[in-house]
Amino acid sequence: MNRLFLESIMEFFIQGLIVCFGLIVSIGAQNAFLLKQGILKQHVFAVALICFLGDVFLMTVGVLGLGELISRLPVVSLLLAILGAVFLFTYGSQSFLNIFKADGALTQSSENITSLKRILMVTFAVTFLNPHVYIDTVAILGAIGGKLAFSEKIAFLFGALSCSFIWFFGIGYGAGFFAPYLAKRRTWQMLDFITGVIMFVIAASLIMYAWRLIMQL
Repeated sequence: MNRLFLESIMEFFIQGLIVCFGLIVSIGAQNAFLLKQGILKQHVFAVALICFLGDVFLMTVGVLGLGELISRLPVVSLLLAILGAVFLFTYGSQSFLNIFKADGALTQSSENITSLKRILMVTFAVTFLNPHVYIDTVAILGAIGGKLAFSEKIAFLFGALSCSFIWFFGIGYGAGFFAPYLAKRRTWQMLDFITGVIMFVIAASLIMYAWRLIMQL
């Protein structure tokens, strides 16, 4: 019994890890800023920490807070699942389109922001003033986590947060070392392809979940 329970918990931990990876990998404003600071080696720990703590707050609200509401209101769950699927299909399509763009490489900029205060302000802006952050962490993760039992939600949440921690600190401190590779468009083409596939798979799962809810109404 304990073995089956642990296997189940590990399954949802891995699910949270994979879902978060698909949502977090694409090169948006937050990742681009963190990568640039990593390449410039300026206040990397502070920037990565704020990005991660933002995810801790928003993912917890999404999976536990919004998830509880979703579990009690199937109509809300249905709407979020449909909206999430539409967004993910759009997001995934954009990732595939990015593969064919020629101007997506990230190179070291001559811009040099040295003030910690200014860097923190920019980090807060790209973290909390970005609507995609709320859609990813609160709406989509909330829609997926809302249908899980409490122990499964915790495992799913820890999986997502583990991915967030590894990603933000990994690219922050790894950017300087991998700067020559990150400056190549081919690297981001591969990441965009992986992101697009994961987005489509998650969107399909949300559509199937929405269909089951419709059949139950």
